[in-house]
Amino acid sequence: MSASNSTLFSRASAEVVGLHRFFVDWFVAARADTVDFSRFEDVMGEGLTMIAPSGQILDRDTVIDHVRSSRATCDDGFAISIEDIRPGWQTEDSIVILYVEAQLRGGKHSRRQSSAVFTTNSSAPNGVEWRHLHETWLQVPER
Repeated sequence: MSASNSTLFSRASAEVVGLHRFFVDWFVAARADTVDFSRFEDVMGEGLTMIAPSGQILDRDTVIDHVRSSRATCDDGFAISIEDIRPGWQTEDSIVILYVEAQLRGGKHSRRQSSAVFTTNSSAPNGVEWRHLHETWLQVPER
């Protein structure tokens, strides 16, 4: 991996972790007032698509609206951890990141395998923006 690609991997990895920290703060009612929503909106690249674990295809506006409307919907026990993060395909200004997202919500565990496409954007918090996200259930939330 070249130095520039290594740096791109580091920036994209930091973005994955940072955005999921944002989600925890945004979704947990006790912390939601301390979070600036523009942090999320600014890293969702134009033309973003997401394939949810259910298989539903979502566009950028739908993803943003869903996250916006989910503010303060979780209790203090909500947690997300990012595991097994690694690079996939990459060029000088684009990279695929693979990772597992584990959640604890309402005392119930879930896990999803994710792949995300990032492109460079110097104005984004970590220098990259999300272009595509695909999530697949590894462990469906317990009932």
